[in-house]
Amino acid sequence: MMNVWGMTDVGLIRSENQDAYAVRAEDGFTVCVVCDGMGGPGGGRLASSLAVDAFLSSCMANLRPDMTAQQVQEVAEFAVAAANTAVYERSVRDGLRGMGTTLVSAVAWGEQALLSNVGDSRAYVIRPGGGGISRVTKDHSLVERLVDKGAITAEEARSYPGRNLITRALGPDPEALSDSYRIDLRPGDYLLLCTDGLVSTATDQEMEREILRGDDNACLDRLLDIARDQGAPDNVTAVLLRQQ
Repeated sequence: MMNVWGMTDVGLIRSENQDAYAVRAEDGFTVCVVCDGMGGPGGGRLASSLAVDAFLSSCMANLRPDMTAQQVQEVAEFAVAAANTAVYERSVRDGLRGMGTTLVSAVAWGEQALLSNVGDSRAYVIRPGGGGISRVTKDHSLVERLVDKGAITAEEARSYPGRNLITRALGPDPEALSDSYRIDLRPGDYLLLCTDGLVSTATDQEMEREILRGDDNACLDRLLDIARDQGAPDNVTAVLLRQQ
């Protein structure tokens, strides 16, 4: 059983919120998805909305209570492909080539979760009792490649020029490749899904601190306050799940 909270905000600079998220709980599964659209006025917002709807619909149509972890992964991968198709076909139909979106998702059931991502929206696990915060997903971005090569540090990547340039997205191409991660959940564990609007303004330590401070209903508001204190130059979206 999961408790879930979510928030999205346009930030202090952008005129339009191109992020989107959705949550659904059914048949023992909790499905969450967060997307960060791109493609200019209208295009990014449309892309993220289409991807969220397609991913969620596909998951809920195909998940079954008796599935193995491998089968759940296959459902999630199929849902990512469905989301990509929805965005790509709409972009071709409406002449919005280049429209796209990131995606990070969680399918949680029992004491485990299957996480998927495309682009630079992230998933973290936060464990109370000294377990700390760990990033689960890996960004598909140019700066992540530089970090992997040892050319820059993870801290330098937060402000590195071109940090928003991603190497994978849903929508620009007929097919898109996602990464999948399966994790075990303990009672009290948190999962955080968020767009780069939060990552670029709040440190991992700040996210851990606010989530573990207590008052789950207010911790996302506190994280949004941190983003705003840092100028909130981008849309800010986060979904928080807690294992009961």
